[in-house]
Amino acid sequence: MSTSKRKISATGSTAFSKLILKEPSTYAAGTKAVTVALKHAFKEMGVVKSLTGLAQMNQKEGFDCPGCAWPDPDKPSKIAEYCENGAKALAEEATNKKVDAAFFSKHSVEEISEWTDYQIGKSGRITEPMVLYPNSIHYQPISWNNAYGLIADQLHQLEDPNEAVFYTSGRSSNEAAFLYGLFIRAFGTNNMPDCSNMCHESSGVALKETLGIGKGSVTLDDFEKAEVIMVLGQNPGTNHPRMLSALQKCKEQGGKIISINPLAEAGLIRFKNPQEMKGVIAGGEALTDIHLQVKINQDVALLKAILIKLSALDQQRKDIFDHDFIQTYTQGYESFLEHLQDFDENELIKQSGVSSSLIDEAVNLLANKQKIIICWAMGLTQHKNGVENIKECVNLLLLKGSLGKPGAGTCPVRGHSNVQGDRSVGIVHHASIAFNTAVEKVFGFTPPTKEGLDTVHSIKAMHEGKAKVFFALGGNFVSAVSDTQYAADALQNCELTVQVSTKLNRTHTTAGKTSLILPTLGRSEFDTKNGKSRFFTVENSMGKVHRSKGMLKPASENLRSEPEIIGNIANSYFKGNHPVDWLNLSTDYTSIRAKLQEVINDFKGLEEKSKGSGFYLPNNVRKLDFSKLPNGKAQFSNCSLPTHHLQKDEFLMMTIRSHDQFNTTIYGMNDRYRGIFNERRVVLMNPDDIIEFGFTPLEIVDLTSTYDGTTRKAENFKIISYNIPEGNIATYFPETNILVPYNHYADKSNTPISKSVVIKILKKPT
Repeated sequence: MSTSKRKISATGSTAFSKLILKEPSTYAAGTKAVTVALKHAFKEMGVVKSLTGLAQMNQKEGFDCPGCAWPDPDKPSKIAEYCENGAKALAEEATNKKVDAAFFSKHSVEEISEWTDYQIGKSGRITEPMVLYPNSIHYQPISWNNAYGLIADQLHQLEDPNEAVFYTSGRSSNEAAFLYGLFIRAFGTNNMPDCSNMCHESSGVALKETLGIGKGSVTLDDFEKAEVIMVLGQNPGTNHPRMLSALQKCKEQGGKIISINPLAEAGLIRFKNPQEMKGVIAGGEALTDIHLQVKINQDVALLKAILIKLSALDQQRKDIFDHDFIQTYTQGYESFLEHLQDFDENELIKQSGVSSSLIDEAVNLLANKQKIIICWAMGLTQHKNGVENIKECVNLLLLKGSLGKPGAGTCPVRGHSNVQGDRSVGIVHHASIAFNTAVEKVFGFTPPTKEGLDTVHSIKAMHEGKAKVFFALGGNFVSAVSDTQYAADALQNCELTVQVSTKLNRTHTTAGKTSLILPTLGRSEFDTKNGKSRFFTVENSMGKVHRSKGMLKPASENLRSEPEIIGNIANSYFKGNHPVDWLNLSTDYTSIRAKLQEVINDFKGLEEKSKGSGFYLPNNVRKLDFSKLPNGKAQFSNCSLPTHHLQKDEFLMMTIRSHDQFNTTIYGMNDRYRGIFNERRVVLMNPDDIIEFGFTPLEIVDLTSTYDGTTRKAENFKIISYNIPEGNIATYFPETNILVPYNHYADKSNTPISKSVVIKILKKPT
């Protein structure tokens, strides 16, 4: 059969499991989390491997959690420095289940594509290189050398290097990402889409334009020194559970927490720390002092209402804002105050969906505090106005002088471990003159200067046949990006798709005409060469770089490390005729680090400084150095309100994670904290909306979105009555990514609008 006739499902099964509903939890963690984590680990890895791996995860001489990027304490780590979902992440990576040649001989890509993402992910670790040829629906084994040669031959056949796209997931090490970026530039393109494009790109753009660096400014120690921590558009109990310990320390020191989110999440209500007696036998720690249940994407309206009220108080008392800080370090204050006068306070409050009395509580709390941390995640970034959402947060911090001091600053909470490190070592689609100059000086070749493609524009280029090779260093691209069917079609247009992977995922089924799967070592596994153990480095969410060293036996003897894979592909492509010694770099990570610090000055001394707890990369905000910004000042921003023109039968949908998943990896079928068990195809809907629009709880419906005349459809979802603002609904991703249009994204950052999609809910035909 020909490739064009492969019958591939981009989204998998739409069948239901047996849904069970319970009351949402009023706390996170506790002994239940420990029990669930160990049960999951034992099932996947067995008892001995589980206990061995968990004991070394996030320890100074161990390996970094393959899950989120939350930092480890600078002080000596606890015996169990991991959370429930970290244990699940390790179990997924170190599972005893295997995907080998016999598996692929039995199951075609057509069959696998009909499975759910959960079923695909549970297949196990890939144990050997596999290839899918144009006239086949079954992957079959291929030798490493033949795989390298196949890639090199296909790259040589391209008419232009810009016909290739090289994607990066956040799981890769600094060494692998640096070598990967080096090869891509040596090949001749800046087409380096990155998973950051889909999550915190809005944060990076906003922070760089206002504060001069696209990273947060706080450290972990700042949390226990903060007077107020604001958590916006984030669910730490599920997405970054170890953050709850930091919030707990803030509360124990007398700090207050304001949560701003359309859903009241268990993790921000109460935290039962399983490592403390009160978390085991007592009620734990109440976290949120004030919860502002804002409507989806009305954070700017809410923040403006708060700022207007604070400004009014400052006009009376003259001590609400830090005027010395504003005068010394900022620009645009007068313009910003004039801008606030353009808005009606009552209209802002109405638009936000939050009561005036609750907003007053928040204002009264913030009025007399200067040590303020603002944390946020995808709930702020994945909107058309994602960049301005972040800038409005910065405005508040600038007014209060809450930067460059203990217990104060910005805290974008990154998702995948080392997603920030990828950017620090050069995975960017923009050409930097300074970076290119350094690369040319150190390596002896001239990097390309043409701006490359980000994620959304890479998908478009592949769909239109302008990009013909897709290479992914980790990740599950088709399930992670917006517009699932469009993205799947785009990948299948390619002449060649290559994925460096640990486990089977949906993108392996939405393959190009020829497709390669190159199995790599997991973060938890021994990485040795000539009998010597190797380590690599990663950067956490707060800009600290440290070592990570695997401790478990690899899933197969036929796995290769990411640097080895990259170096061998480069050597095969250049046939040994290039100024870079690719084979040496592929095996000697010390050599990679030596070159990295030559190219990027911030990494000077990396080899030694990465020992122990590691070191912080330079951060200008911590030093209140805004010299790279206009007039050497931090910038106030005049932000507009979001606009959503909904018809009477339309809703604003945000995509969310369940508690049993991390990014696109589905650990299980339960969203324990929200009381939803054994099902993912659900719509969380306001109970009054259910009645008003003639639906009933548990009714099966379809969802559609229409943008630019194109209607997208997601079939078979059950309505669940839930505490969410009227006119808003929530659904899990990746099941509803198919509704997110690829060509609608945040201004400046191009981040998909996954948290504010206009949809309709359709009754099923009777």
